[in-house]
Amino acid sequence: MNADPLARRDDENEYEYHRRLVYGKIVDRTLSHYSYADLSEYVYGKQFSTDVARRLMYGSCRTMQLIDSIQEENVLSLSDTEMANSLTRMKEALQKERYKLQTEKNEYARWLREEARDDLFEEKVIDTIKTYSQIPVPVKNIPAVHGKREGVLCIADCHFGKEYRIFGLRDEVINEYSPEIFYDRMEKILTETKEIVEREKFSVIRVYNLGDSVDGFLRNSQIWTLRFGVIDSAILFGNYMGEWLRRLSEFVNVVYAQTDGNHDELRLLDGRKNEHLCESAGKIVRNCITIKNENNPNFSFIENKTGMIFDTVAGMNLLGVHGEVNDLASAIKDYADVYGEDISYLLAGHKHHSQYGNCGVKRGYIGVGSIIGSDDFSMRLRKAADATASFIIFEEGKGKTDEHTFVLN
Repeated sequence: MNADPLARRDDENEYEYHRRLVYGKIVDRTLSHYSYADLSEYVYGKQFSTDVARRLMYGSCRTMQLIDSIQEENVLSLSDTEMANSLTRMKEALQKERYKLQTEKNEYARWLREEARDDLFEEKVIDTIKTYSQIPVPVKNIPAVHGKREGVLCIADCHFGKEYRIFGLRDEVINEYSPEIFYDRMEKILTETKEIVEREKFSVIRVYNLGDSVDGFLRNSQIWTLRFGVIDSAILFGNYMGEWLRRLSEFVNVVYAQTDGNHDELRLLDGRKNEHLCESAGKIVRNCITIKNENNPNFSFIENKTGMIFDTVAGMNLLGVHGEVNDLASAIKDYADVYGEDISYLLAGHKHHSQYGNCGVKRGYIGVGSIIGSDDFSMRLRKAADATASFIIFEEGKGKTDEHTFVLN
C-alpha cells in the first residue's frame, strides 16, 4: 500500500481514485485536514484557488452521487434472474482475469526453470571437465598477420562414438568407422593442414565444426552401433578436439567456431526433435575445447547466439549451418532475408557429401563432406560418399578461389 494517503492506490481505477478524494473532503471528512487548493492538484491535475477548488469539488460530488443513485436503482430494478446473470458474468470476467494472471506467472516460472536448468547443466559440465582434464602448458605466442588470402578448415558430421563396418557386393569393406578411425582421420587432416599453412604462409586460419560432433541417440537402432553413452562421447570428443586444436595452434593462430547438429541434441526426456535445444552435446564439446585452451594465446573461440557460425573472412560474410535444409541455394537467400545481412557464402554439413553451387557474383554455397563417410543409414538410402574434410581459401575481392579436399578413407 502507498504511504501517501493522497496517492492513487494500486487497486483503484481513475474514477475510484477521484471519488475517494472528493468524498474524503466533503462527505466522510477523512481528508478534511487538507485544503481544497492542495487537493485540487490531485483531483484535477492542476492547482486552483480555494474558492474555485471548493466549487469544483461540490459539483463533482453531486455528479458522483447521482451516478451512484442511478446505479443503485438499476440494480434494484433487476429481476432475480437478471441479477444472477449479471453476477455470473462478473464472476466469469474475474475468473478470466485470474487465469490470465496465473498463465503469465506460470510462463515466467517456466522460463526461470529453463534458465536455471541450463545454467546448472553447464556449471556441472564445466566442473566435471576441469576435474578429469589436464590443462596443457600454453603454446608460444604466434603473431597473427592477416593478408588478402585467408583459409578456412571445415569439418562436419564426425558422429563420434559410433562404430560399424559396411560391406560391398564382394564382401569387401566399403567403409568402417570407430573412435580410433576418427582419431586417425583427424591426424591426417592435421598433417595436410600443416602443409597448406606452410605453403600459403598463413599465420591465422579458421576452423569450423559444422555439427553432428557425436552420434547422439535419436533412434533405438543406434544401440547396436554406439560404443559410448552420449555424455561420455561428448566429453571424449571435446577433450580430443581441444587437444587437437591446441596442437594445431602450435604453428598457426586458430579461430574456432561450431554449430550443433540434429545428432548433438540431448533428447533425454521425451525423445522429440527440437524439444530441448538448449541441452546439447555441443555445449559439452565447447566447454571442453575452451577449458583445454583457456591459456592459449594462439586460440580464440567465436560464438553466435543464433547457434550458427557468422564470420567475415577476406571481406566476405560467411554463414555456417549444420545444413538441415532442402535446397542450399534457396537457403542462402532465405538466411540473408531473415537476418538482413549480405551473405557471401553458406557453408553446411549434414548431407555427408561435398558440393558447390554458384549463386551469383562472389556468392555461393559449399556443402562439406563428412568425417564419418558412408554409414548404414546412407546405404539404406542408396547414397554414399567418401569421408572428407575441406580446406577453403577465400581471397579479398575474388571470393572463393581454391578448395582442397582431404580424402580420409
